[in-house]
Amino acid sequence: MFSYVSPEERVPSDHPLRVIRKMTDVALREMSGHFAGLYSSLGRRSIPPEKLLRALLLQVFYSVRSERDLMEQLNYNLLFRWFVGLNMDEPVWDATTFSKNRQRLLNGDVARVFFGEVIAQARAQELLSNDHFTVDGTLLEAWAGIKSYQKKDVPPEQGSGARGKVLLRDTHECQTDPEAHLYRKSNSGPFQLSYLGHVLMENRSGLPVAARVTSASRQGEWEAGVDMIEAITGGKRRVTLGADRAYDEAKFIEQLRALRVTPHIHKYEHENRTSHLDGRTTRHPGYEISLKKRSRIEHIFGWLKTTGMMRKVRHRGRALVEWMFTLAVSGYNLVRLSRLVIQNA
Repeated sequence: MFSYVSPEERVPSDHPLRVIRKMTDVALREMSGHFAGLYSSLGRRSIPPEKLLRALLLQVFYSVRSERDLMEQLNYNLLFRWFVGLNMDEPVWDATTFSKNRQRLLNGDVARVFFGEVIAQARAQELLSNDHFTVDGTLLEAWAGIKSYQKKDVPPEQGSGARGKVLLRDTHECQTDPEAHLYRKSNSGPFQLSYLGHVLMENRSGLPVAARVTSASRQGEWEAGVDMIEAITGGKRRVTLGADRAYDEAKFIEQLRALRVTPHIHKYEHENRTSHLDGRTTRHPGYEISLKKRSRIEHIFGWLKTTGMMRKVRHRGRALVEWMFTLAVSGYNLVRLSRLVIQNA
């Protein structure tokens, strides 16, 4: 009639989540001071931020589409209960309560802090390169339909285009998610209400070391690339940055050189346009190495869009989309680190 076997004994000793949980616990212990300010001393007991974050990581690892489905899994899945830290007889939270408590983590910028703690563990194991990086962006389809893109009641007097030219985004706005913009990554692709997700990857182990979400625009890609590499290096040492041909722009390359960043960008070669790179960059063997390493960043985007459910975001507003994108990138790092730990064992 009674079972005294704990969830800890039910999970196999070689289960991949065991390594991930150890790294997660280390990161959460380092964040204990940050979490202290998120606990409420009034009203009903809230969901502990540590358990809430573990549950959100499970949602990323196992592609659980909604908080309601996640709560259902937590109710009967022993593996999920063990990872989150719930006892066998401990009640599961209501899905609405879970979503409201997640907002506290958003306000506390927890995803960014957690991402930093995971990167700190990789750096402590000397898995990161300090000199060679790759940047790229991907389209994140917004949680909004194209029919919600309607004319503004009061359009602006001056547009955002060249010389104040009025563009479609100046006169129209998405009613479902006003921060989502119509955009397409290529001339052959369809226009979609989207955001842009950006990742800066170090080239030694293929781990993302920075992540951003911006409004969907070509300038957003370049600005995010400069912002991320500047935040990592601060212009204090010479590094290389690989990128695809979409980044072969004079202003972007000029900004990189001002930060002591050597642009290892795939040359844009077209009959109507010449590349902005010259022989002082492309003649070195490191340039070809960076181009080969650059393809590894596509593995990150592939995982984020399939397993991490970032192909079509499930939240509205750039702040929340960036929060979930950063958490998903942290999840990728944990999975990648767990494999590197097992290989090096």
